[in-house]
Amino acid sequence: MIPEADLSRVRTVPIAHRPNKVRAEEFAAPPGADRSFGAFLRSLPDVLAARDFNRVVDAIVRAARRRAVIVMAGGHVVKTGIAPVLLELMRQRVITHLALNGSAAIHDYEVARWGGTSEDVAAGLRDGTFGMAEETGRGMNEAITNGHRRGWGMGEALASALASRADLAHPELSLMVGAHELGIPATVHAAIGAEIIHQHPAADGAAIGDTSHRDFRRLAAALPALHEGGVALNVGSAVILPEVFLKALTIARNLESGRPTHFTTCDFDMLRHYRPRVNVVQRPTLEGGVGYEITGHHEIMVPLLAWAVLEKLGQGPEATGAGSGRG
Repeated sequence: MIPEADLSRVRTVPIAHRPNKVRAEEFAAPPGADRSFGAFLRSLPDVLAARDFNRVVDAIVRAARRRAVIVMAGGHVVKTGIAPVLLELMRQRVITHLALNGSAAIHDYEVARWGGTSEDVAAGLRDGTFGMAEETGRGMNEAITNGHRRGWGMGEALASALASRADLAHPELSLMVGAHELGIPATVHAAIGAEIIHQHPAADGAAIGDTSHRDFRRLAAALPALHEGGVALNVGSAVILPEVFLKALTIARNLESGRPTHFTTCDFDMLRHYRPRVNVVQRPTLEGGVGYEITGHHEIMVPLLAWAVLEKLGQGPEATGAGSGRG
């Protein structure tokens, strides 16, 4: 005979003695008479990603009041049309340092000059014209070369070149121009050979390397401000900026006796990737602080974040109760 477990001998426990991960008071609230954005935020369930989202918002609000919010952004952030909400966070003095990868800088440059960006890669690859736009490659490379001669960083060089032009289609949509006008440091972190302007005849490897390395040093110098309460956000960069951030952080700690520690990090992306998780969320906060991953489409999640931050900033210091989705 095949043995069977005797369920009559199973030990049970009173439900009152069992810890619960979810409580009724943490549930979402349906739309009521108040249909404001603040009411929407308060209606979110205080569980899982909604709880993390509100904690990140609260951390940004607190960090904004002490001027320590670093945002690192990849190209997809520009391509999904959300530069205007990041620009508003800069105008409201929330973002204190903007770091872009090369892709983000290229898309930002093209939107500012011509009002459009993002080509059909597959079509251009067939005949060797992918990334070969004359004006983009020449304009950006000449700006970088000029910046190299002047001892500027890449972000500074590109922003200055754009700001000096009278023929821009949409300067009001440019992250680099906006940062330049607001006096907010904007650094660009190139990966030589990975960006379309590097295949242009005007490309100067020495200029690209020098200006981008200067920006790397500038980012490293900005990181100590995160100590005990700052926030570092990585939005849409799966490889370059997480790697740059980790190296810049170790420089900062090497020069500043182990600081910064006890800050908040968050990775916003459509997918969860190894490098953002390890290099932004986990490793930097091992000495104190907390890291989050908020997964979702940039065109939805980043505006939601910006609206939530500005909503809570407008409510005063009492609006940043730690971790509550009902705050």
